[in-house]
Amino acid sequence: MEKHTLKVSKRTVTGRKVSQLRKKGITPGNVFGKHVKSFPVEVNTKEFLAIFQKVGETGLLELTVHDHVHPVLVHNVSYHPVTSKTLHIDFLEVNLKEKVTTKVPVKLVGEALAVKDKVGVVLTLLNELEVEALPMDLPEKIEVDVSHLAKIGDVIKISDLKVSEKVKVLTLLESDLVKVAPLVSKEAEKMVAEEAAAATAAAAAATPTEGVPAPTTQNAQESEISK
Repeated sequence: MEKHTLKVSKRTVTGRKVSQLRKKGITPGNVFGKHVKSFPVEVNTKEFLAIFQKVGETGLLELTVHDHVHPVLVHNVSYHPVTSKTLHIDFLEVNLKEKVTTKVPVKLVGEALAVKDKVGVVLTLLNELEVEALPMDLPEKIEVDVSHLAKIGDVIKISDLKVSEKVKVLTLLESDLVKVAPLVSKEAEKMVAEEAAAATAAAAAATPTEGVPAPTTQNAQESEISK
């Protein structure tokens, strides 16, 4: 696993004044975790985005704060709804010997026979899966080979996936992940995908899983983000 390091500073600016940081190319954030008291930080936005493109929310990141290293995952990034500029970052500090729960993106690989033969279209019903693993064992993505899908109705369930024995998939295993649907217009295809994804999500939500604790400074963060 490639090692990624990001240097940040402890933040003293809070409330409305954080908008001044963003104008200088700095994004406010917080570090929190099961075994650490939440504390505010500030990070160079360009440096963070460059690394975030590589690690996503599942790659381990070494956060250096005044020469002290914190192993973290990028737990959440908030963006401006209009400009899409980065507003706030939550870093989850982890114990490398304790398993964590997070969501891993799904990536389709191969060309489905149904698509190649113009029989149907492949719909992705879930874009990410919730998994549990040690921080060093978290996959950056879960690849799904769709090349064998040949006819309308062919489906790949979560239970069909081959993942490392070090990774436990928490999303309902009987949920449909990918399926072949009839050729339709782009608008109809989008509607079918949304309806199928909603049904799958509802089924998965019915199975409770142990989530990640929210930052203790959540209300303060929401106040900062809104400024």
